[in-house]
Amino acid sequence: MAERWGIVGGGVLGLTLAHRLAKLGQDVTLFEAADRIGGLASPWTIGDLVWDRHYHVTLLSDTFTRSLLARLGLEREMEWVQTRTGFYTDGHFYSMSSALEFLAFPPLGALEKLRLGATIFYASRIRDWKRLEGISVSDWLLRWSGKRTFEKIWLPLLRSKLGENYTTTSAAFIWATIARMYKARRTGVKKEMLGYLPGGYARVFDEFAKLLARDGVDVKLSHSVTKIQPTKGGLKLEFQNGVISCFDRAVVTLPAPAAAQVCPSFTQDEVSRLQAIPYQGVVCASLLLKRPLGNFYITNITEPGVPFTAVIEMSALVDPILYFGGRSLVYLPKYLPSGDPAFGISDQDLEVEFLAALERMYPQFTSRDVLCFRVSRVRHVLPIPTVNYSDLLPPMKTSVPGLYIVNSSQIVNGTLNVNETIQLAEAAARQLVVSDVPCGVCAPRS
Repeated sequence: MAERWGIVGGGVLGLTLAHRLAKLGQDVTLFEAADRIGGLASPWTIGDLVWDRHYHVTLLSDTFTRSLLARLGLEREMEWVQTRTGFYTDGHFYSMSSALEFLAFPPLGALEKLRLGATIFYASRIRDWKRLEGISVSDWLLRWSGKRTFEKIWLPLLRSKLGENYTTTSAAFIWATIARMYKARRTGVKKEMLGYLPGGYARVFDEFAKLLARDGVDVKLSHSVTKIQPTKGGLKLEFQNGVISCFDRAVVTLPAPAAAQVCPSFTQDEVSRLQAIPYQGVVCASLLLKRPLGNFYITNITEPGVPFTAVIEMSALVDPILYFGGRSLVYLPKYLPSGDPAFGISDQDLEVEFLAALERMYPQFTSRDVLCFRVSRVRHVLPIPTVNYSDLLPPMKTSVPGLYIVNSSQIVNGTLNVNETIQLAEAAARQLVVSDVPCGVCAPRS
């Protein structure tokens, strides 16, 4: 018998859950606080260009993403491109796109390169990720790569992504990062092949909305949940716009701290566990430029004093003539703890700081090349996988009958990306419709 389900959150996770629950015969309503679906993957407009608000890429090994795209009728349109990866260190750019370039990488000596390569190869062969959860990422990398390689390469990269949270992060984080990117290289030639959909995620969500309509899912935009309360025989959801809706069951896909706030009936232990999950947020600038900066898709930055994490030049992946009007689209992410005061820096001040850094890095670049500069701020993006992380998580099934939490914090052995978000949703949907939902997290890596 079909039950009435309310899903809070219209990102990739909530959308996939809604689709799967509807296919399993449930009556589903999805609520999204924004005026469009998509969440972190949603598109926006920069100048006259509509593209993704944050940078996204698909790997050949992203089977869950590709399966979803196939259901949407889009997978056959994917463009697959060989890209290049660079490093900016000691004031210079170096390509790290092949084995030969790795061997010629000047910042490291021969022994240090050997240990770095051995670390990456060894991590790519590990299958029992759980044992890495009990080791800090810095201790593990120091052991395998050595002090100089750690200080020259790993530490700047960890700090750029995790800030000082790297000190509490487990080695499972770097294992997941290496495992994902290692799959991006084809067997044999080992070329890095990345994919994109012409039109970006705007196309994906247009087709997803049509799919949900065919599934019978009722999608309600501009509905920000304020309270979820148990009632006789179900749950009552209250929204900021005054709407009240009742359901047999509900799933909250909000970040853990936000989920802790919406249900006053949670136990103190549940609230404490949810609030204890540390998050990194992001301040991400999108730049539309008259001409390209370089020829790397991603430039990792290990140089101190650069105010952003990396340079992601989307036009080194996406055909700029066909899709960007001959211009270049660049993302400059800056990862920060969710409570960092830097989230309050104005767009104007960020623009001055970021453009000054680009001018130092790229002598041919000037601020006159910028056609549009736009900033996205999200405080809860990446849950930090601390030591023994999976043992500390709150369960999917809450103490409130019929209420469940499914969010990115339950990706216990991965790196937050679209593929693993879809994988989590697929696994959760199968569990949610049975009468006795397991209490543990539910996203093992396939």
